Amino acid sequence: MMRSLRALLMILGLLAAFALTPQRAEAAGPTCHGKFANPITDVCWSCLFPLSVGGTKIWPGNRPDTGNPASPICACADPLPRIGISVGFWEPARLADVTMKPWCFPNLGGIRVAPGFDIGQGYMTGPSMVGGRSQSTAKWHVHWYVYPLLYWMEVLTDFVCFEQASFDIAYMTEVDPLWQDDALSGLINPEAIVFANPVAQAACAADCIAGTVGVPLDPLFWCAGCQGSMYPMNGNIPSSIGHVQSSRLALSRFAYKMHRQALAWGTMGSKGLCKKYLMPIMRKQQYRFQMVNPIPTVSGRFACSAIGASTFPPDAGRAFPAVGEDMGYLVWRKRNCCVF
Repeated sequence: MMRSLRALLMILGLLAAFALTPQRAEAAGPTCHGKFANPITDVCWSCLFPLSVGGTKIWPGNRPDTGNPASPICACADPLPRIGISVGFWEPARLADVTMKPWCFPNLGGIRVAPGFDIGQGYMTGPSMVGGRSQSTAKWHVHWYVYPLLYWMEVLTDFVCFEQASFDIAYMTEVDPLWQDDALSGLINPEAIVFANPVAQAACAADCIAGTVGVPLDPLFWCAGCQGSMYPMNGNIPSSIGHVQSSRLALSRFAYKMHRQALAWGTMGSKGLCKKYLMPIMRKQQYRFQMVNPIPTVSGRFACSAIGASTFPPDAGRAFPAVGEDMGYLVWRKRNCCVF
């Protein structure tokens, strides 16, 4: 448990550093809400499954799974030729704040800090007038944490398939101009114009159904299922029908953006057995999102839903005014690995 202790001390040190910041943002803006995710009570540990060896599920679970390499025997050539056993499982690898309040960190206990410069500021929620009609819009920010929980807790000692890293805040959208502006985001997703038509968006209905009853449809990469469109890759949600739906769409877009910028890599399928690989077009089937703030979902088939899955009824009532604008999600990632 030494790794867990070191990670906890690092988090507490980060919190103390924020607390000593000369300017606190709470005085100038809305209150940030949140709490630290308890790794025992706030994590849906059944989301680890199904567990497979080759194409056979040895611990099925009650959740849909992606395809696994058919053969239980695998071989890797780097750095030395070796033979092993092909396993597949789901790992809690990342943690994400999704909030409408800039510089608010729900998963760090609900602290909000003043960065000392005017970047990423602005707070918007609720109805706005667009084209003479009342329309609910939202603007979300995302903070992406490196969070290899299985490695910290030493579930399996020296298991090579676990990501071995320490807690870190890897990305904050407040300092990313591409996240703030629809036109600038076109620099990394110029293909968005191809899918900005009713026919392409109508196809997302099939992705909505597939993601809710099973796994999302990776060929429809421009769709985020029931939540909406993956484009543009930013937190500007023009048609928000609820905090859960809207925040999950922002998180889905952010994960896609991370892959497009080569900051997130593929870990599933035969290509992921020996090492991570470049995945510029994110495969939605690689991820599940589990809410940990404000109300953790820790049980049930939809506790860690696929990208694009319906948020009704599993997430109904899990967000409420003010507090519901500060969301936290645990990101589960599918991992296929060759164990030696």
